[in-house]
Amino acid sequence: MDSASPPFWSSNQEELLLRLDTTEVGLTTEEATRRLALAPADRRTHQHLSSIVLLISQFKSPIILILLFAVGLSFSLHDGVNACIILAIVLMSGLLGFFQERGAADAVEKLLAIIQVNATVIRDGIHAEIPVTDIVAGDIVVLNAGDVIPGDCLLLECNSLFINEAALTGETFPAEKSVGKVGTDAPLSTRTNTLFAGTYAVSGSGKAVVARTGRETEFGKVSESLKVKQPETEFERGIRRFGYLLMEVTLMMVISIFAINVYLNKPVVDSFLFALALAVGLTPQLLPAIISVNLAHGARRMADVKVIVKRLSSIENFGSMDILCSDKTGTLTLGEVKLESAVNIDGVSSDKVLLYTKVNATFQTGYTNPIDQAIIDFVPDSGIQVDISAYQKLDEEPYDFIRKRLTILATVANSSIIVTKGALSNVLEICSNCELQDGTTGPIDPQRPKIQ
Repeated sequence: MDSASPPFWSSNQEELLLRLDTTEVGLTTEEATRRLALAPADRRTHQHLSSIVLLISQFKSPIILILLFAVGLSFSLHDGVNACIILAIVLMSGLLGFFQERGAADAVEKLLAIIQVNATVIRDGIHAEIPVTDIVAGDIVVLNAGDVIPGDCLLLECNSLFINEAALTGETFPAEKSVGKVGTDAPLSTRTNTLFAGTYAVSGSGKAVVARTGRETEFGKVSESLKVKQPETEFERGIRRFGYLLMEVTLMMVISIFAINVYLNKPVVDSFLFALALAVGLTPQLLPAIISVNLAHGARRMADVKVIVKRLSSIENFGSMDILCSDKTGTLTLGEVKLESAVNIDGVSSDKVLLYTKVNATFQTGYTNPIDQAIIDFVPDSGIQVDISAYQKLDEEPYDFIRKRLTILATVANSSIIVTKGALSNVLEICSNCELQDGTTGPIDPQRPKIQ
C-alpha cells in the first residue's frame, strides 16, 4: 500500500480493497503465492540459529582462545602429541555444547511445528484453512469464536464480534468490534473497526481484509522493539573474566620470564620457548571440557523431567537460584479458576447462594468462561453435591460486555425464578433489596458498605 495514503482503519472498505488490489471474494492462490514470495524472509516469529554460527559460538571463550594459541605454538615447535591432546580436549568441549544446544533447538522447532496455528481465508472464492504464516495483505479472513487474528485487519462484516486484545492493550474484557470508520489519530483501544494480529475472537463471527502482516503489524512492532541480544549469564560472565585474568597473568609472566632470562644472558630463543612453555602450562586445559561435561549432565537431568535446555550456561543459573518468581499469568501456572466458597451478605457460606449460582452457571449457553466451569465443578467442604435437577431452564439473557450481566429464567415446583450474575457494580445497580442472615428481606442500601 502507498505509505502516503491514510491509515487503513480510517479508510472506506471499497477504498481499502482497491488499494490492496483485492475483492470481497479474496485472492487467487496464484496471486497469494506471488505476494508471499515477496514478503520478508523472516516473517516467522521463531528464528533458529544456523549450525555454523552455533558451532563457532562454542569457541569464543578466552580460555578456549588461549588453548588454541597453545595448539598453534605446539605445532610450530613440532610437538604434535601435545598439540593433538589439547586440540582434542577443545573439540570435545565445543562439540558437546554444540550437540546439546542444537538438539534443544531442534526440539523447539518440532514443538512449534506441532502447534502451528491455521486461519480460514477465502482463496479462489472458497474457504480454505492455511497456516497464519502464509497469510498475505489482501487476504479475506473468516472469523469465528476462538479464531486467532493473523494480521492487522479492517472489519468488513461482523455479528456480535468480541475480540480479546489483552496481549496488546492489557484490557481484561474483550473489546466489541463493529464495521465503520474511525479517526486517523485514533489510539489502539478506540479502533473498533480494526482487528489486531496476536489477538483472538472470543465470541461472534465476522469477515475482515488483512491490511498488514508480520513486522508491519502493531504486535510485530512491539516484538521488534523487544528484540535484543540474549543477556550474558552470571556464569558466562565469570568464565569470561577468569579467562581475561588468565590471559593477563600469562602475558605478564611470559614477558617477565623472558626479560629475566635475557638479562641473565640466556639464549634468546631458549628463553622465549621456556617462557611460552610456562604460559601453556599455566592454562587449565581440561577446564572447558569439565565445564561442558557438568553442564551437559545437568541438561540431561532436566530432560528427564521434560525440560528443554536451549543454552547450557543456563544450567548454572538454575543451580544458583534460591527463589524463582513468576508473574500471575498462565505462563507457568495452570491458568484454571477455582471457586473457594459461596457466601451470603454476611460472608458466611450459604448453600442457597451456591444453589442459585449453579443454576445460573449450568444453564447459561452464551459466553464460555472459566468462572462458570469453576462453579459447576465446585464441591462444598461438606462434600454434598448441590442438586439442581428440579430446575428447568425457560429462557436466557446472555452475557454481553455492555450490561456485564448474565440472566437465567428457570422454573421449579410450578414457580419461576430469575437468577442474574455479573460484575459486582452492574448487579448492584439493579438491586433494591437483599436477603439477610435470618432469611428476611430488607432494603439493600444500608447493607452496601458490608457488601463492598
